Amino acid sequence: MDRKLLDLLVCPATHQPLHRLDAAQRERINAAIAQGELRRGDGAIENRPLDDALARRDGKAVYRIEDGIPVLLVDEALDTRGIDALGLR
Repeated sequence: MDRKLLDLLVCPATHQPLHRLDAAQRERINAAIAQGELRRGDGAIENRPLDDALARRDGKAVYRIEDGIPVLLVDEALDTRGIDALGLR
C-alpha cells in the first residue's frame, strides 16, 4: 500500500489515524482469532485469519486489507481491545 494513501486513511468511527500491523501484531491477532476470542463490529465472531491489516492509533480496532484494499467498514472492524501493544506509542 502506498505510504501517501496510508497517511490519509483514518478510522471511520473515531477518525484516528491508522497504521499497518507488523508481523508480531498479526500473529497475536491471528492467535486470538484461532481461539475464537475476537468479535467484529457487528458482533459476529471472526474466524478468518489476517494476511494484512490496519490498526487504529489506540489499538482498539483493526481493519483488514484484502487484495491491497483497506476494508474500512465499522461492522467488519475487529474489536482488539483485549490485545496489548497494537496502538502507537
